[in-house]
Amino acid sequence: MAERQSSDQHDTPSPPGKDDMIGCVMALEAALLPCLPARELQAIDRSPHPSHQIDVERHARDFMEAAKKLQLYFISLQREDQPTKQELLQKDIAMMEEELKTKTNLIKKQERLIQGWRQELKDQLEKHNTELERV
Repeated sequence: MAERQSSDQHDTPSPPGKDDMIGCVMALEAALLPCLPARELQAIDRSPHPSHQIDVERHARDFMEAAKKLQLYFISLQREDQPTKQELLQKDIAMMEEELKTKTNLIKKQERLIQGWRQELKDQLEKHNTELERV
């Protein structure tokens, strides 16, 4: 009964964790432990006692439930590894912001160079104008 309660705890769609995985493995183990070798299962299947057949069906059902929970757990782990659309967009935005910052810095550097060249040209023009006035 306690095994059944522990496996029922994992029906909630909470994010999977280590405890969830351990619970699923324990449920699988509990479902597998009472399983008998194939010859004995066949003998029980032919048994006139209906309780034997019910036990086999119950163990098979418990095993399938635990296997399904474990499968869902592994599927959810796979989904966790894949970034969400929001995370992808945030990453793209961060990359674009970094690129914009780099290009803005490059533009500022080039503007300073152009300002320096303008100043040099002004100085040369003044120098030439003063020499022309002397002549």
